[in-house]
Amino acid sequence: MSRTVIIGGHGKISQILTTQLVENGDEVVSVFRNADHSSDISALGAEPVVCDIETASVDDLVPIMEGADAVVFAAGAGPGSSAERKHTVDYEGSVKSAAAAERAGVSRFVQVSAMGIDGEVDTSDDIWAAYVAAKRNADIELRETSLAWTILRPGGLTDDEPTGMVTLDTETERGSIPRADVAALIAAVLTFPETAGFTWEAISGETPIPAAVAAAVSAG
Repeated sequence: MSRTVIIGGHGKISQILTTQLVENGDEVVSVFRNADHSSDISALGAEPVVCDIETASVDDLVPIMEGADAVVFAAGAGPGSSAERKHTVDYEGSVKSAAAAERAGVSRFVQVSAMGIDGEVDTSDDIWAAYVAAKRNADIELRETSLAWTILRPGGLTDDEPTGMVTLDTETERGSIPRADVAALIAAVLTFPETAGFTWEAISGETPIPAAVAAAVSAG
């Protein structure tokens, strides 16, 4: 049995991941900012922790992470949020979470990032530029930590039924992927310590998730 802390625990991917981990017999600590969502999380079998990643300090986060085997950072300011919140949630939230994990002695850290953030950015859209910068810089900062990190960069997210099949590589073509398959991919990555140190893009494909992960590790 492992204990996983999910930051951004009320998000769609996080709730699906929580269900998958709990069904596997694992313990899940779900961190979210809206106290009204506590009953939703409890119903999934996770331990609810109300904490606003945007305003929390590293000191606030350390006790939440102590005793955990892994941290999953899946928080995001979300559609319609300001450029400032892209920075405070998607970037600063990640940096604080990683720092807290280090201090709490949790080495495993999986970050849900975004596809296509290393290339040229359309700076005419301030919100989009802020989002890309936040995600890219969060990934850069994470790679500089002592954590056993894995960065997943899914394509366009859908609520379609999961297929259990993906294309996983350091760079893929543009595409979409069901949120449930992203959750399953996170769960698979958590199962294999060999995935530490990799950054992968992920879209729907023709390879079963466990096999895709194994092949991506082997490919280096």
